[in-house]
Amino acid sequence: MRSVREADQTVTSAVGEPRAAEDMHTSGANGSSALEASVLVLNRLYIAVHIVNVRRAFGLLFRNLAEVVHCESGGFANYDFDSWREVSQLRAGAKQPNEDWIRAVNFEIQVPRVIRLLRYDRLPKQNLHLNRRNVLARDDHVCQYCGRRFASHLLTLDHVIPRSRGGITTWENVVCACLGCNLRKGGRTPAEAKMRLIRRPTKPKRNPWLVLKLSNPKYESWRNWLDGVYWELGGKD
Repeated sequence: MRSVREADQTVTSAVGEPRAAEDMHTSGANGSSALEASVLVLNRLYIAVHIVNVRRAFGLLFRNLAEVVHCESGGFANYDFDSWREVSQLRAGAKQPNEDWIRAVNFEIQVPRVIRLLRYDRLPKQNLHLNRRNVLARDDHVCQYCGRRFASHLLTLDHVIPRSRGGITTWENVVCACLGCNLRKGGRTPAEAKMRLIRRPTKPKRNPWLVLKLSNPKYESWRNWLDGVYWELGGKD
């Protein structure tokens, strides 16, 4: 049985050491950092319930609280931490596009796309949260006034009908706006500011952040468990 100290050393080496972090920037899909990847979490009944970062996923795996669910040969296979490490070692010489890898002190291990909790049966809440992340994803990070795409930190949420004029915070009254357009519009309506919305805001039928994730080929395997999922899965990108 692995000791707590051994677990700490393995997890720290995989996601925390400076040298390992440097290696991870060359081991991610399309040259991105492996730490930027997300991992879909299933409950014991294979129902999607959460999305976690790589650090959290490996912590759950190493403590035997979860197992890897890996799509292969038209089906899927289940691996605990040790067997997943062994499989990773066999595949390390033939890495594929859209895979993410972490270099620990003595080995490389592939970042799993899906893990399954071994002692968790709870179902996700069937609701869709109106928050910054989901509004930016719904609008594809495009300012709804000038039509330009920006990084997240350069975007704000704008109330089409300002709150000072009785506007409320709903999917139909909140849009993604760049700092410049938000400042220009101020406390006016788009008509008053002579600014036209690119499209009328509506409540999405599916979780916009998940839709954005699924447009990335490396998360293609998530579709096996997310088809028909309309609710919010917790976690951050």
